[in-house]
Parts: sequence; structure tokens; C-alpha cells
Amino acid sequence: MISKILRIKHVSIGEGIPKIIIPLVGQTRDRIMQELASALDLQPDAIEWRLDAFQNSNDFAAVQEMMALLHERLADKLLIVTFRSKDEGGEKEISKADYVALNKWIIHTNQADFIDVEWSAGEKIVQELVASAKANAVRVIMSSHDFNGTPDKSELVARLRQMQTYGADIPKIAVMPRCQADVLTLLEATEEMNRKYADRPMITMAMGGLGAISRLCGEVFGSAMTFGVGQTASAPGQIPVKELRQALAVIHDRL
Repeated sequence: MISKILRIKHVSIGEGIPKIIIPLVGQTRDRIMQELASALDLQPDAIEWRLDAFQNSNDFAAVQEMMALLHERLADKLLIVTFRSKDEGGEKEISKADYVALNKWIIHTNQADFIDVEWSAGEKIVQELVASAKANAVRVIMSSHDFNGTPDKSELVARLRQMQTYGADIPKIAVMPRCQADVLTLLEATEEMNRKYADRPMITMAMGGLGAISRLCGEVFGSAMTFGVGQTASAPGQIPVKELRQALAVIHDRL
């Protein structure tokens, strides 16, 4: 029997209330640690370190120091490490060769539970990083971002299915809605993928204020995790964690 539930540490992703991720987007070690302390007070299920925001992201020794600090502090929380490229809404440009090298190095530290691999990097790079992650017991969130609009439903479903084929442990899609119909398109794609094709958890969202509803109703349509604001948002439309948790609980209790 196919299981859509991914269990890591004490967290069951794809079961019950969508799991809450808080991003850390500080530029310096001190700022990141301040964000982490605040985030842990909010009791998220996972922390995402946005490595592209770190001012020393090209210094492997500095990255290693931060990885060790985060790993030590998180204990039973999941750690996602993400270098978001400029083309996908991140802070910095990065060459494909450097993107591969950085992610492989993160994998081999054995201190991340997940790395984020961008679907747009192309099949060769994606499969190379997935193979490296699997060989080192690191899971992969494979992500696709559209900041200029919302592809049609068939394209969104096709991307999610391809991510599964590539070996993503969790496929992820984020789109920018321009109207209410775009939000419905994202939710319809999520529901269809969940009902017909998914054999693992996934994450989907519509960004911005218009798409905020998509961050709340994942349990209904099939999105297993959602991002909440600790101190600073990493994408438009993220909701403060306390409000997010309350809304998720209201929906869950009525299902």
C-alpha cells in the first residue's frame, strides 16, 4: 500500500494538521541565532535556513559553523537547508556548478534533514543532487516557483508528477496569483495530484495576500506543510505562526 506519510524524527509529514516551517533569513550569525531563538519559542515542526540570505554563503567554513550551531540547537526539530537562486526568488546569483558543489557539501555534513533542490536546475543537476542526498540519508524537497503568475492546472500537476519521478521526497510548488481564479487553479491542481498521483507528501501554495488561504487549507486539499512567519517572512503572504496555528486547528477540528 502506498503511504503518503513521511516520518522523520518525531514528525509525520502528510498526516493530520500541516506541519509548520519557520524560515531563518538573517544575514549574519548573530541575527540568525536571534531568529532561531524566537522561532523555537513558537514550537514549529521544522526550521528552514535560507542560506542565500547569509552574507558568508560562499565561505564553507562559516557555513559549516552555522550548520553545526543549528543542528545542535534543533534536536527534535527538522532542519531544511535552502539556497534559493535569484531566478527562483532568492537573494543571490549562483552558477550551476557552484549550486551543485554547495548542495553536495551540505549533504555531506550530515547535519541537514532536508535540502531544497530547484526543479528548474534541470534534469541532470536534479538527479545528481537527488542521488547524492539519497546516498547520505538526506531528504529532498524539490521546488518550483512562479513569481510572475500561475501556470494552468495541467502544467502544475505535470511538474509535481515529474518531481516524484525525479525522486523528490516532497515536491513543492509556489505560484503568484493575479486573481481569485489563480488561487483556485493552484488548489485544484493540489487536489488532483493528491487524489490521482501522489505517493508522497507535497507542499503547494499561492503567494501574496490573495493566496493566503492556500497556506491554511492544505489539510483539505493535500498540502502537507506550510510556512509561517517567525521574525521575518521569506516569501510574500506568509502568516505569523500564532495566527497560522490557530487557523489550522480550526479547520482540522471540523474535518
